[in-house]
Amino acid sequence: MRTLHAGLPRSCGVVAMQPPSRLLGRQLAVQQHRNVAGFTKLPGRSCVPCSCTRFGCSGPTCTTRSQQMAGSSPAAAVVQHLHPWSQRSNYTHSTSLVRRSAAAGTAAASTTTQQTAVKQQQAAAVPADMHQLREQLQLYNTMSRKKEQFRPRPHMGDKVQMYVCGVTVYDYSHIGHARVYVAFDVLYRLLQHLQYDVQYVRNFTDVDDKIINRAAESGEDPLELSARFITEFHKDMADLACLPPTLEPKATDHIDAVITTIQQIIANGHAYSLPDGDVYFDVASLPGYGRLSGRSQDDNRAGERVAVDSRKRSPADFALWKAAKPGEPSWSSPWGPGRPGWHIECSSMISRLMGNVIDIHGGGRDLVFPHHENELAQSQAAAGPCSCGHDHTTKQHADGNGGSDTPQDFVRYWLHNGFVNVDSEKMSKSLGNFFTIRDVLKLYHPLALRWFLVNSHYRAPVNYTQKALDEASDRSYYVYQTLADAAAVLAAAGDQGTAAVAAAGARGVGVELLSSVLC
Repeated sequence: MRTLHAGLPRSCGVVAMQPPSRLLGRQLAVQQHRNVAGFTKLPGRSCVPCSCTRFGCSGPTCTTRSQQMAGSSPAAAVVQHLHPWSQRSNYTHSTSLVRRSAAAGTAAASTTTQQTAVKQQQAAAVPADMHQLREQLQLYNTMSRKKEQFRPRPHMGDKVQMYVCGVTVYDYSHIGHARVYVAFDVLYRLLQHLQYDVQYVRNFTDVDDKIINRAAESGEDPLELSARFITEFHKDMADLACLPPTLEPKATDHIDAVITTIQQIIANGHAYSLPDGDVYFDVASLPGYGRLSGRSQDDNRAGERVAVDSRKRSPADFALWKAAKPGEPSWSSPWGPGRPGWHIECSSMISRLMGNVIDIHGGGRDLVFPHHENELAQSQAAAGPCSCGHDHTTKQHADGNGGSDTPQDFVRYWLHNGFVNVDSEKMSKSLGNFFTIRDVLKLYHPLALRWFLVNSHYRAPVNYTQKALDEASDRSYYVYQTLADAAAVLAAAGDQGTAAVAAAGARGVGVELLSSVLC
């Protein structure tokens, strides 16, 4: 006999219950060939996703999504609530609604007296048990190398700001990208579950050497190529059930902010321009450079995306502005036509859209150096005042909790997820073990991939194998089949089922968290 847990999720169409014992037994038996959420029970095997892996398919082993929705059974209701993201138009529409102008983003970053009063009212409305849950949230801060209790800034009320570095859009996203955005989607959902008002920003790098080179190979305009892969990225995120961020700014929409940031860095004595129009950050001018990654100045070398340039003062100096080359996209600037370097866009967009200090900055572990180290340096150098005898070292709260909250440290909590290995080897195109999200979804249901990714600690490396995906497929099938069974039990229980639903809703917070993580 299988026992139902008392905390089944509500938002997926099944409500938590502590069912009477007589409702258990054979009512919970799984029909051998029954389809739930696109999974098929097959003879001689536990369970695997149907071959089509998509809703709306017409494959021989899977009913279409419209047929599933048309059904009146509890299982059909579960499917309908489990997969709202499968309607990709909803995701695209949502993302189009949340793209704000730079002026609107700047206004949102300022806190007026009226907004402060609203935040105080919101904080007072949070239930006591929710405050207790909030107190339990700890995040591992890459800067301090330890877990820290998460606390929003006192003057921000329940407002939490999180920025996660997005993709460089020149190709389909791979499973390493899936790891990043599923991990931070879980955190986003958790913060929302804790009733924080979350501003989640995830950017697109839509002008870059890789984009320009790929466009040259295909004979396509670089900006058109990047726009096309932004659309494809949204489809992948929809398949993986990742919620749309609040904002998804593109680098090319914020060139003016990039230029302003570079001007501030130059004025504070931390960057220099060359006669041909290139502008470089002077790494040696900034005390404390390397403290996020733990690298000393002697360890530093040129960025991974650029070759060593003898014109630079130091090989570690990195480009803030790149002079225009024939056939490349370019914008006017005080140093001549050109385009942004790789790192400067994030510092500029964070300042423009979110303010000088944010709560959480996330990304893959490979971004700690050079990308996030250089972001930190840029934002510190732009903030000033210095030129430079100023010590830019981290200043923690007196109680040791809550990360940094000084103008010099624009991020309070740095979070980084682990790598994805393939058969215990680093995923690499040169090794032939490189898989896009779509490669995987041709063989497995999106929920199986999401389950595989959330089934490991987010900072630990994940080893991608066929066996691991098979197991993830089995376990995710079991979970959603159990939800469908629970819905059937509730429906069969009549008034008792309705009473159990009401009792579960009165038991407190946490009932919906499982469904939030999974779907």
